[in-house]
Amino acid sequence: MCMAQTKATYLDPAQPLEKRVNNLISQLTLEEKVQQLIYNSPAIDRLKIPAYNWWNEALHGVGRSGAATVFPQAIGMSATFDDDLLYRVSTAISDEARAMYNASIAKGYHQQYAGLTFWTPNINIFRDPRWGRGQETYGEDPYLTSRMGVAFVKGLQGNDPRYLKVAACAKHFAVHSGPEKLRHERNAVASIKDLRETYLPAFKALVDAKVEAVMCAYNRTNTEPCCANTFLLQDVLRDEWKFKGHVVSDCWAITDFYEGHKVVANSAQASALAVKRGVNLNCGNEFPALVDAVKQNLITEKEIDSSLAILLRTRFKLGMFDPKGSTPYDKLSPDVINSANHRKLAREVAQKSIVLLKNNGVLPLRNDLSLYYVTGPNAASVDALMGNY
Repeated sequence: MCMAQTKATYLDPAQPLEKRVNNLISQLTLEEKVQQLIYNSPAIDRLKIPAYNWWNEALHGVGRSGAATVFPQAIGMSATFDDDLLYRVSTAISDEARAMYNASIAKGYHQQYAGLTFWTPNINIFRDPRWGRGQETYGEDPYLTSRMGVAFVKGLQGNDPRYLKVAACAKHFAVHSGPEKLRHERNAVASIKDLRETYLPAFKALVDAKVEAVMCAYNRTNTEPCCANTFLLQDVLRDEWKFKGHVVSDCWAITDFYEGHKVVANSAQASALAVKRGVNLNCGNEFPALVDAVKQNLITEKEIDSSLAILLRTRFKLGMFDPKGSTPYDKLSPDVINSANHRKLAREVAQKSIVLLKNNGVLPLRNDLSLYYVTGPNAASVDALMGNY
């Protein structure tokens, strides 16, 4: 007589989350565990785990994944001073993101920029107008940045008590605001007062709003690399703020440990240090060295298990190991992508983001012309008008 095969615990939605996570980890080899800590995680066919690429962007619309509604850049949306409007924007973005994901999974696609983990919003403080990435932020004010960032995260992640709509990420933690050329080796020095009053409030606000991920920055902050920073990742993020989500490195930031910051000698030491200090996901290609790091007694497999458990919770909360139809977002179809309603919303945001400056004769422009001619290399550039990712 044939006995019905018992469903694996990690595939059973009726089981508690922690039990499912631990059951899955218990069936992985060390090499498989390490591979799951990397942004382009491969499939494990014997356990029915599909490949998953964690890297996705949605700064002002789903980026790099085909047609999508393009909303004004973050700095423009912030100029509306309307966090409710930003919530509506991020809700529309997450609708499109889920619809794209649903369509991709239905066809068996698991490529980059098609997942549900979005490395946005950028809540760095835009203090220096020479910083080339300032347009990604919500400006120079910690309070406004906090309000806008919280609204954006809530719209992205949804309000279901069990499942995340998509996973948002607060970046770049912390004191990351240029100069870009030096970010892989720079030590950003900030007093505790400046940290607490300027650079950390928005991150705390997003952690309080239960943002699912935090991305650590390339630079050092007060001597230690941000992705191995005891004060930032342990003392503040985990111990003080009680952050429960996962930490992802900025892309190839772990390489900077020995190529830029010179705090360790090689990739095995860098990877072990990052995991021990609190990084769960490697955007880059350093973490495969964790296998050698275990052999060299730089880190234990138990420590890797603990880090992986934090990371896997996100995938379970997104419903990735549950039957189709389990989440309230599984029914979102491609009809919502770049829809008329979303384009109408984008126009509303654009109109409300416009800031007019009065010209009192400073600029050589007449104020009574019916038509103005805009020229220059970017005047009609679609890429420039859409903004970066």
